Amino acid sequence: MVEVTLWGALGQLAGGKTKVEIEAKDIRELFRKLAEQYPAFEPWIDKGIAVAIDGTIYRDTWSKELPQGAEIFLLPRLAGG
Repeated sequence: MVEVTLWGALGQLAGGKTKVEIEAKDIRELFRKLAEQYPAFEPWIDKGIAVAIDGTIYRDTWSKELPQGAEIFLLPRLAGG
């Protein structure tokens, strides 16, 4: 089980929660379980959500393992140039 902090608008998708606990071993499983538990997440996952694990941001590395006790943040992906 990992604790995940939902940053910005992502908290609203989980009923106003800023933190959720999810049983997931990697980012792919985390996204799948979030979409099952909170269906409003699915379009955001498709658009892109960045995952910060202990201060390192992972954008497209869905196989990255989620270590127990790690600080995990989900952030809406920002577009820009």
